[in-house]
Amino acid sequence: MSEGSTTKTAYRALPGRREPLDRISTIIRSSSNQAVYLIAGAGLGKSSLTEGLVERLSAELNILRLHGSAALAAVPFGVLTPYTADLTAEESVSPVAVLRSMWSFFERVKAGTGAPVLLVVDDAHYLDDASAAVVADLIAAGWAKVVAAARPRPGLPQPLNQLWYDGLAERVDLRLLNREQIEEELHQILDGTIPAATVDAVWTASGGNPRILDALLHDAAAAGVLARRNGTWVLLADLPFDGERITSVVAKDHLRRAPEEQEAVKLIALAGPVSRKAIEEICGAGVVRALLEQQTVVEQPTVPAELTLWNGLLASAIRSTVSVSRSLQLLEKTRPHLDVESLRGEGLGRYVEWSLDCGLPVADQYLMAAAREALQQFTNASARRIAAKVQDPALVPAAQAIQARALFNQGRYAAAAALLDACWPNMSQDADGAAVLLLRAAAYQATGQPMDELVADVVERTTTDTGWPLDLLRLIRLGGELNAPALALEVEQLGTGTDDDAGRPLPALAGALLAHALCTAGKASQGVEAAMMAATELRALKGSLYYYPQVVLGRLVIGYLAMGEWESAEREINSYAGDLRRGHAVFDGSLQVLRGYALLRQGRLERAYQILVPAVEALRLNDPAQLFKFGAALGRHAAVRLGYTAQAKRLESDYRDAATWAPAHDLHARAHNAAATEFASAGAGLAELHSYAELARAGGRVGTQLELLAMCWDLGDQTVVPAIRTVAANVEGRWAAGLLSLAEAWDADDADTLLSVAASLEKGGFVNLARDAYGRAGARFEAAGERRRARQAVTHRERCELELGERYREGKFIAAAPAVHLTRREQDIVGLAVTGMTDREIAQHLMVSVRTVEGHLYRTYVKLGVRSREELESVFPQH
Repeated sequence: MSEGSTTKTAYRALPGRREPLDRISTIIRSSSNQAVYLIAGAGLGKSSLTEGLVERLSAELNILRLHGSAALAAVPFGVLTPYTADLTAEESVSPVAVLRSMWSFFERVKAGTGAPVLLVVDDAHYLDDASAAVVADLIAAGWAKVVAAARPRPGLPQPLNQLWYDGLAERVDLRLLNREQIEEELHQILDGTIPAATVDAVWTASGGNPRILDALLHDAAAAGVLARRNGTWVLLADLPFDGERITSVVAKDHLRRAPEEQEAVKLIALAGPVSRKAIEEICGAGVVRALLEQQTVVEQPTVPAELTLWNGLLASAIRSTVSVSRSLQLLEKTRPHLDVESLRGEGLGRYVEWSLDCGLPVADQYLMAAAREALQQFTNASARRIAAKVQDPALVPAAQAIQARALFNQGRYAAAAALLDACWPNMSQDADGAAVLLLRAAAYQATGQPMDELVADVVERTTTDTGWPLDLLRLIRLGGELNAPALALEVEQLGTGTDDDAGRPLPALAGALLAHALCTAGKASQGVEAAMMAATELRALKGSLYYYPQVVLGRLVIGYLAMGEWESAEREINSYAGDLRRGHAVFDGSLQVLRGYALLRQGRLERAYQILVPAVEALRLNDPAQLFKFGAALGRHAAVRLGYTAQAKRLESDYRDAATWAPAHDLHARAHNAAATEFASAGAGLAELHSYAELARAGGRVGTQLELLAMCWDLGDQTVVPAIRTVAANVEGRWAAGLLSLAEAWDADDADTLLSVAASLEKGGFVNLARDAYGRAGARFEAAGERRRARQAVTHRERCELELGERYREGKFIAAAPAVHLTRREQDIVGLAVTGMTDREIAQHLMVSVRTVEGHLYRTYVKLGVRSREELESVFPQH
């Protein structure tokens, strides 16, 4: 697990800015250009980058500083005063005299060390034209290298710009940090594991602006929102927008703007997304154009065009600085220019919240629409606040359901269950009735309430004439039992569309549950097909109060994993994660458990561990699918096998303390926990794992049975090989076929057959199975006295280990050929040799003699049991 990183370089670390720093340093050190213009908006790190540059080049150059200033922008040569102190009053306004004085100053500086001069100009956009002309002359004459940092608007003065047009200066533009750079920055600052959800939340909130990022992290830490839990940095609540540092950033930005721009920014922050036409009518088209040019405001590609601030967190921060009385004035000023009837989506939601902030009444239909929009955006506090204002008795139950879903999103399951209990009797005839009942069932499961109580309550309190509520609860029960035959019958009866009687989305749910059950029954191909059919129902369910897409996605991924289609499973996870930035806090833990499970099945223990540990921490806060126990078992399994004893003990405690769990994943959770126990202490868990495999067989879950038997084999129990051959023959998918081929080769115990099967498995993506086959083949070659072929097999095995990213651990009952150990120099030479480089080219590259290269290659041939470069390339193929 990553525990953070520290910079080892001799100069300051600038995460996300090393590339421009390297580029500027290279330009300054070269003779091709005398100047570099560093262009970036406010807060993008110009000052930090110039400081880093000064630190890096201070040993090579005489560095002088020049600071532009708004106060001196109208004073000719004002900023050059430190270098013209010896001039008379008359000379101080003469360009020639000032230039001569600057040259003399530079010559005195160079006389000390002989190093050239580098003039670093901060805020060069504030330079007066006279000073800019002198700096341009210095550059053109070659008297000094210059790095000038400026904002894109108003930009550099004309004399400096002209040098760029003439090709005498280079321009480097700083952009907003991307996600990878934000992650690098976080690892630089925070010591511990940083899960993807935390990175995404910080990246989205900061917008990639380094100044906002710094303020955000400070405020989040001060508020206790960003906290380290068991070595993992998690967000305990929404990132703060009203902290001290963020407020300071807003205030400074406010002060540098003209009054008319200040007014427009406040209006857009309060109303956005808001019609561009409305803002232009109030503030003027020129002001809007200026804000768009500054990229303070962005125009949404809607019809009609709408404006928002470039960063949502800043918009919230600005709103928090506006008093209620001033906000009300601006609202009254804006209202005549808005067509409230035409407002939709986020625009309507913002208008409703703005009105509520000002204490104004809002019609219930607008409140309901805005609350639903807030729910879709996962702004749960807003959804609850807005829905709570609904007064119409006919709408109150639906408003309570919205509040309940928002509470569910926040992990407050008991409060959600109470609200759902209250609103359900009046929702059974509603279009959202099925979603409310499903959400209620999920809340009951999350709080550990018996499902029998829910069934009894539904039977007693439902007023509908149809039987769909009981049908739905029956589906949930069958899904928990993974009863494939019964679920298949339900899907057949429901057909491919929604229920005609009440428009209930039962087919999507039934199809997803059937998909999971089919996978456990060894029919993974049919399971994937069922999940895809369920996915076709999702479009009609968009905006529902229940999380149908997550339910279907989970089953589709499980289907791909059962088939051994690792890449397809990862593609689905990545696609979904990319679409759900806002909902990361709710579903990311569940998503990462699926990813960790996939990696564990592939034998990629280290990566699985790195995913599962933060996933368990995320599930402590929010566990809508009740996967905490399953995730803890998976994490413990990986931790034990990697030798991370402390984490393994903690995860074991988490597993045992889990009060609730998903019934469909319970057998897998118990099996992985038993496997971890067996690996930690031989003989302590294997019998238990066998009993779970038998339980799966008795329940008709041959797919699960095969998976558990494979876990037994992985623990070194070869007695399961005959059973694996029998079961795998009746299980669909490439993984089962690969396992079957390995079991057959294992029983045949022929080294050549094992080697052939291993190569086929490796090509098919089953690297962990290939690794074991190579190890077995190596042992057989060794026993037969074929040491050269044994070493080749072991080398192939080690290549598999390298790809899996783990240290090879010998099976308890599997003898293996001794590992081949190459020295670092031998590894370097072999790595170059397989690329096609000659001995002489390798010698030149490594700065050693040709004889040294030949000697190392000969010793490598002996160790690996090969006789030529061609055989060497077969052992270490070029990637």
